[in-house]
Amino acid sequence: MGMLEIKELNLEVDGRPVLRNLDLRIEKGECHVLLGPNGSGKTSLLLGILGFPRYRVTGGRIVFNGKDIANLTTAERVKLGIGLAFQNPPVIRGIRLGEMVNLCRGDKSGEISDETRILAKKMHFTEEFLERDVNAGFSGGEIKRSEILQLMAQDPDFVMLDEPDSGVDIENMELIGGMIGELLHRRERPSRRFASGLIITHLATITNYVDVDWAHVMLGGRIACSGKPDQIIRQISEGGYEKCVRECQTS
Repeated sequence: MGMLEIKELNLEVDGRPVLRNLDLRIEKGECHVLLGPNGSGKTSLLLGILGFPRYRVTGGRIVFNGKDIANLTTAERVKLGIGLAFQNPPVIRGIRLGEMVNLCRGDKSGEISDETRILAKKMHFTEEFLERDVNAGFSGGEIKRSEILQLMAQDPDFVMLDEPDSGVDIENMELIGGMIGELLHRRERPSRRFASGLIITHLATITNYVDVDWAHVMLGGRIACSGKPDQIIRQISEGGYEKCVRECQTS
């Protein structure tokens, strides 16, 4: 049984179909990367897995750790162990970053804990950042680090990341990639990797910093081809998404 099994998934947003008969299986301990042009349905897939209300399943199944979650609320899916780092998370006024990290850890005390400070130091956040409202005045790299910090506090079994490498400089990318690798236990031998991941990327920069098992190309609301990351990324760079799909289908 895979950690995540998606079978013939159909998904619509505000009555508009966005995913069509999509199949995907991610085993425990695996990390997959998902590529594709804008509008192909990549982010919709992540939000559908997490159960955002606008994203309605009209057919198929989403099975997580053997449980069909298609009819569960977002909160129920998070409690089962699914986490998401957004591409463009909002500024949240009135909640300090340290308080948000506390909440992700299950600590509702309101006082920024020592455990939160330790996690923040791993992401190179000072005490001053923990006192600021979530993402308020943060740079692009700081916002990405804030998202990873919250995931680290949540420590989910299944990690989804929407373009963690977009708008990030090399210094921040090295740090973010290292922490994603830690979240997914990528430094451990395969038998000791207990978390799985699905990463959306356009430029595939993240694959220079995170060891990835499989790559998929999404076109027209479905996964059109799959393969080893180096091969898929090379084919895309040489001929674009459609040529990559054609080569996959004829190989």
